[in-house]
Amino acid sequence: MLFAAFTIISTFIASIQIEKNQKRHIKMKKIKYLFIMLVWVILVSAQTEKRPLTHDDILNWNQITEIHISNNGKYIVYKQEPWKGDPTLKITTPKGQEKASIDCGTNAKITADSKFVVFTLKPPVDSVRTLKLKKTKKEDMPQDKLVIYNLENGSSEEIEKVKSSKVPTEWAGWVAWQAEAPKDTTQEGKGGGKGENVFPLFIKNLNAGEVKEVPNVSSYHFAEEKEVLVCISEGKDSTFNAGVYIYNFADNTETKILDGKGKFKQLTINKSGDKVAFIGDVSEAKETNYSLYVCEGTGKAKVILDNNNEAVPDKWEISENGQLSFSENGERLFYGTAPKKEPKDTTILEEEIPVLDVWHWNEEVLQTVQIHNKNRDAKKTYLGVVQLNNSKAAQLETKLFTGIRKINKGDAGKLLAWSSRPYAVQAMWEGSPRHNDFYLVDINSGKAEMIKKDCRATPQVSPGGKYLYWYNALDTTWNTYSITIGTEYKITTPDVVQVAKELNDIPNPPNSYRHAGWLKDDEALLIYDRFDIWKVDPENSYEPVNLTENGRKQKISYRLVRFNPKRDEGIDLSEEVIVKGHNEVTRVDRYYAFNLKKPKEPKEIFIENYRLNTPKKAKDEDVVIFTKEDFQTYPNLIATDLSFYKQRQISDAAPQQKEFLWGTAELVSWMSLDGRVVEGTLHKPENFDPGKKYPMIVNFYEKSSQGFRGYKMPENHRSTIDYHYYTSNGYVIFNPDVYYTEGYPGESAYNCVMPGVAAVVSKGFIDEERIGAQGHSWGGYQVAYLATRTDMFAAIESGAPVVNMFSAYGGIRWGSGLNRSFQYEHTQSRIGKTIWEAPLRYLENSPLFTLDKVETPILIMHNDDDGAVPWYQGIEYFIGLRRLGKPSWLLNYNDADHWPTKVRDKHDFQIRLAQFFDHYLKEKPMPKWMKEGIPATKKGVDLGYELKD
Repeated sequence: MLFAAFTIISTFIASIQIEKNQKRHIKMKKIKYLFIMLVWVILVSAQTEKRPLTHDDILNWNQITEIHISNNGKYIVYKQEPWKGDPTLKITTPKGQEKASIDCGTNAKITADSKFVVFTLKPPVDSVRTLKLKKTKKEDMPQDKLVIYNLENGSSEEIEKVKSSKVPTEWAGWVAWQAEAPKDTTQEGKGGGKGENVFPLFIKNLNAGEVKEVPNVSSYHFAEEKEVLVCISEGKDSTFNAGVYIYNFADNTETKILDGKGKFKQLTINKSGDKVAFIGDVSEAKETNYSLYVCEGTGKAKVILDNNNEAVPDKWEISENGQLSFSENGERLFYGTAPKKEPKDTTILEEEIPVLDVWHWNEEVLQTVQIHNKNRDAKKTYLGVVQLNNSKAAQLETKLFTGIRKINKGDAGKLLAWSSRPYAVQAMWEGSPRHNDFYLVDINSGKAEMIKKDCRATPQVSPGGKYLYWYNALDTTWNTYSITIGTEYKITTPDVVQVAKELNDIPNPPNSYRHAGWLKDDEALLIYDRFDIWKVDPENSYEPVNLTENGRKQKISYRLVRFNPKRDEGIDLSEEVIVKGHNEVTRVDRYYAFNLKKPKEPKEIFIENYRLNTPKKAKDEDVVIFTKEDFQTYPNLIATDLSFYKQRQISDAAPQQKEFLWGTAELVSWMSLDGRVVEGTLHKPENFDPGKKYPMIVNFYEKSSQGFRGYKMPENHRSTIDYHYYTSNGYVIFNPDVYYTEGYPGESAYNCVMPGVAAVVSKGFIDEERIGAQGHSWGGYQVAYLATRTDMFAAIESGAPVVNMFSAYGGIRWGSGLNRSFQYEHTQSRIGKTIWEAPLRYLENSPLFTLDKVETPILIMHNDDDGAVPWYQGIEYFIGLRRLGKPSWLLNYNDADHWPTKVRDKHDFQIRLAQFFDHYLKEKPMPKWMKEGIPATKKGVDLGYELKD
């Protein structure tokens, strides 16, 4: 075709010469005609040169994984990285002018003054691989570098063998890092406490270029708001004494606030940099006995609390695992305590101690959950507080509580606590939301007062500290509690605002649509219903106000976008905000200008038909970064301002996409077997020909049509098909929504999916003999169920499916230790009753008991370390199919969880999945692994990819 294009060009040039002596209008007519032919031939040529996407192509596909905007809006830093290979860090301007492109750059930070980018430079993947093949020792492998890039002049500095780095967030001019020192001065693992690494600390003045070294530092922190750094050093012979040091960069001073060696932990500094705290033990005793140290101003650190203080409970101690933190005003210091660990009996050999777990029928937490949480629970601490003006301490948290939260950033006279312990056993089958009792704890005495009993919610605190608030799932209302006057208010009711999810189809109380935040000074709470944003008075003194007005009428779901919100602070009415709207009918996203001060229909400021992300804005300037996407449009970064009028694309992360056959996406609808209008998405190959017959794969989970405008990043997925790969290779993909009826999840899937398949087939372009289905986890269950009810599918891949609801009901989710019964009674599995109340529902919804009806070849993927669905479900499935003589295969990625997570395993799975479908849906030869299997003796040696005629 390219040769044809050159021929046309030659003809075009020759024709111009011939026509020189003819009339001008005839000449122009022919030129126009030939130009059109030329364009047509070139376009056809370009199209025919496109090729199908391969799994190796997908490995090279970039995602944009870091996005930063300088405070002054002049620079944008982003990272694009392939699934396999080295990332590239890009530094550009909002006008798309690239200043730098750095291979292997990652973890970028822009300094607060917008003058420097500090990032890590990783060793190239190929270089590391080559060295590993040569059996290079770990200590001889290349290490990370730190790079300081000057945005103003483009110069950069590299620091070798960096172990950590920090950049102040609210002020600028300094950067600190730890780097490996020569082995004779590195005291790795000494002094800083078990598990800590000690390295030299380097502190650089970015403006003057000066660098100060502090030897053998175990911990260091910048103050948030002031030019101060604090660190703990183990010292270095006679040239530098061990101790805790404060560096004040504003007046260029170094202050040693504690002199001498010891065991120090939990170093912290307040926002203004004038108070430092840590725990320490300067004794040489074998058993660690921590005290709490505080330094205020420029004085020395002093012990203000030790384990002999009456505020520390009997047989408890100040814990090294507790997180020290100052209250907002700096007048209080919060710390953690914990029961002392029982000493080991040194008179008994390890081999003489029985190794067992004792399960008790009425213990609060199931033994498997206890085992799963053992390490976390061993480090659990309980909050205490000390008043810095008088060193008076109080234990605030006890074993009664399951959670505790500060009010007004620790400045209030009380704290919020809650406890689910009285209801712990029933949580095994109820799931969430959990029952809780609410408490207010006096910050001076630690005395707790229960203010609400048995509420299925977890309470929260308003930013200004005036109210507690929660969503009550049982009556679908928002509620508040005035801390000052001790009164509870029900601030919404379903007859005024439907705050509960309207499409809830699980046998459990519906979740809420959440909230947008509080207005400043706790003036009002902004909540969401399905479509609109409502302003609600916390004491119910006026009716809720619909701020967006037209959301429900227009079927647009509005959600507030805040730029650079301050942590734990309410929304200022003068704050710049926009709302993002999602139209549930067209599935289009839009940005809208919005003013919180009064109800008004949001003003549309972005009118293109795409899926949009949540935009980011520069802190000090009107520069905004956002993405727009659809099935064919990659979500590249676009720079604009708050008007969204002028847009400039600043990234081009997947330029190779134009080389490949792609596809299209569209919405389709049909009637379910139980009379409901159902929608789904249909994805067709590029150059789709309605006169041809295509193979089709049905892939679904629950409901996904609302996101059909999404790009679907090409990926060798862990558990599902890649839509772009299959459309590029000539498949049609159908993704139907499923609506569920309690007690009949399998039947619900059949009622929605099968008439949807029939509706697509009726369009005439699907080969009825070449339809496959694929799903994972809950989707894996559903396709396994469909295989027992229909022979329409020529092949099915079912990943990590539950096929026996009886055995699964009593099983364990090993990833959390939880018993699975709550899933069947109240959540996704949707049975709604116990196995004793409705055994037939468990039977009829379990594919295992009707495997004899299966007429479809089945590929199962279920891994031996699955923490969500017990691996034995996959084994039961495979053994049943094998016993019945049904063609079936089981892929087990060793030590993989609910799905393979390593790139090598995902890549392998996608190759085998494609070969499986290609054989049954495209009549390609079977690969060796399907035809002959892979003997255990050839594991890791023979992958069996080769096709066998």
